[in-house]
Amino acid sequence: MFEKKQIVNEIDSIDKRLQNPENWNNHELMNQDLKKKNYLVKFHELIKKNENNFRDTLELLNISENEGDKSLASDLQVDLQKIEKNLSKLYLETLMSGKADSNNSLIEIHSGAGGVESQDWVEMLLRMYTRWCDFRGFKTELVDQNVGEEAGFKSVTFKVTGENSYGWLKFENGVHRLVRISPFDSQSRRHTSFASVFCYPEVQNNIVIEINEKELKIDTFRASGAGGQHVNKTDSAIRITHLPTKIVVQCQNSRSQHRNKSIALEMLKSKLYEKRLKQEEDDNKKSRSEKGEIGWGNQIRSYIMQPYTMVKDHRTDKQISDVNSVLDGKIDDFLENQLIKFNL
Repeated sequence: MFEKKQIVNEIDSIDKRLQNPENWNNHELMNQDLKKKNYLVKFHELIKKNENNFRDTLELLNISENEGDKSLASDLQVDLQKIEKNLSKLYLETLMSGKADSNNSLIEIHSGAGGVESQDWVEMLLRMYTRWCDFRGFKTELVDQNVGEEAGFKSVTFKVTGENSYGWLKFENGVHRLVRISPFDSQSRRHTSFASVFCYPEVQNNIVIEINEKELKIDTFRASGAGGQHVNKTDSAIRITHLPTKIVVQCQNSRSQHRNKSIALEMLKSKLYEKRLKQEEDDNKKSRSEKGEIGWGNQIRSYIMQPYTMVKDHRTDKQISDVNSVLDGKIDDFLENQLIKFNL
């Protein structure tokens, strides 16, 4: 968690690196330093602006109370509430101080128990996260998809590009449970579906992740789903297995086998980096291999549409009754509660 003094010290440290001509031999690293400095300077200025506004508003509030101006006092109290809201947003950003929190992220969603119901649930979760990204101005890019026979996806992977996207989404790891009246059941019975979500950070160029080619098993296969005749008739899709860790990645979104392999290798690096971060932080969070079965008893969040409506996060106990708004991407309350709880 940052303090103002730490922010100033970090800005000074970056300035010293930027002023050293030898460091500019690595333009990639210097560009990242410039980006980080601009973010910290803006963050520091916002803190000072809100502090000054708070002091000025308090002073005016004291004057209005002494003069008995209730109308002005009421307006100033609204201003204080706005300042509190702004500071709360800044506070949440201070909680994203992990090594990879500022990175872009990759999200995998896999269907679990429930057959076609769970495959449809994967598509609903994909829409929920992409809608949330749209609200925040984040860019999403589909990396891989395994289309279901009747509806939805067996699995899907997409990239989220935006400031602190990994910091916001890293606690979404786990099993998500849906209870609803099935649109695929002619008898309109209630069904329970499960899907697992896994988030890991994109590896930046200044992070070295060594991969031994001899430790990789590379398979090619025909892409599934939309893509035209070319995609369906050529072995353009790539699956890579990292033998020491048993991590598997695949990509079939491009018609170029070379491009798919390149993306898959970057995904593998990201997963290995995320694994390294978890070991270094020793935070006892569940990694992918520790998730367990995608089914009963392992869910982190339940989305209930029948016989009542409620979304409940089982780790923070946060509850929201408006299920439709949550599925439409309004998940900030859950993300914020997770950040606060897991950083206490």
